[in-house]
Amino acid sequence: MTTAFKIAAAQFPVFTPQSWGEVEALVGRWVDTAAKAEAKLLVFPEYGSMSLAALFAPDVQADLHGQIVAMQTLRDAWLALHQRLAQQYGVYILAGSFPWQVAPGRFHNRAWFCAPNGSTEFQDKCVMTRFEREQWHIDGDTALKVFDTALGKIAVTICYDTEFPLLARTQCQAGAEIILAPSCTDTLAGYHRVRVGAQARALENQCYVVQSPIVGEAPWSPAVDVNIGAAGIYGPPDRGFPDDGVIEQGPLNEPRWVYGVIDPAQVAKVRAEGAVFPFKHWPESALAPALTIPL
Repeated sequence: MTTAFKIAAAQFPVFTPQSWGEVEALVGRWVDTAAKAEAKLLVFPEYGSMSLAALFAPDVQADLHGQIVAMQTLRDAWLALHQRLAQQYGVYILAGSFPWQVAPGRFHNRAWFCAPNGSTEFQDKCVMTRFEREQWHIDGDTALKVFDTALGKIAVTICYDTEFPLLARTQCQAGAEIILAPSCTDTLAGYHRVRVGAQARALENQCYVVQSPIVGEAPWSPAVDVNIGAAGIYGPPDRGFPDDGVIEQGPLNEPRWVYGVIDPAQVAKVRAEGAVFPFKHWPESALAPALTIPL
């Protein structure tokens, strides 16, 4: 039986590193801070890796497609950094997602999940935004996963994926109790779309959903030039949870960790003893097609 633990959701800033050593130092400081606060699961945002493009020449930095090709030379080091920190501090880490090349000219938005024992696995984004598909040409994937950990069963829905109920539903039917929702949004409306989606997924699946955004501005980057958001830890507005479902909420656009306590046992309890049973009653929502009635 899993027990309650502290989770840390990053409001992680874009930055302009001048060397790989600066990248290691910054990510290391963030992990050290969260670990000293006794967090056991650390969540970094969607495209938290894109600051790495600053390590290349200005013409590469300005090239929307050229930068992700160049970043492939750093992808193994990016994964190894988070893998090492997870082992060093004895924590689980969802690394900032990376535009990962899966075939010549094809890239997925990939978030690596690193365990304290050194094992790693990933979740790719499934549904791409207009920017990703029309301008950046990053492809979606169809494989959904649930990570069975010492902290509970954890799934990942990356940003826009959080707005599509059947993705999280599939993961929760496979046992997910906690959904991590790393995000990257360049407008306040975009942030709220993901937040509303996260809270809706928590309500209908009677589970925890944790949003972690990238924040700040990087005028040199055509990919993450403006980033708006706040981290949030959400649950169903039901027995054993806050009335509004908001367990913790960070201030908008301020780089920091947002901490909250998660108890996976509460998921099973609310699904069995809640005031309502949306997770159990989901099949009843699959009604016959609506009819158009002329009046």
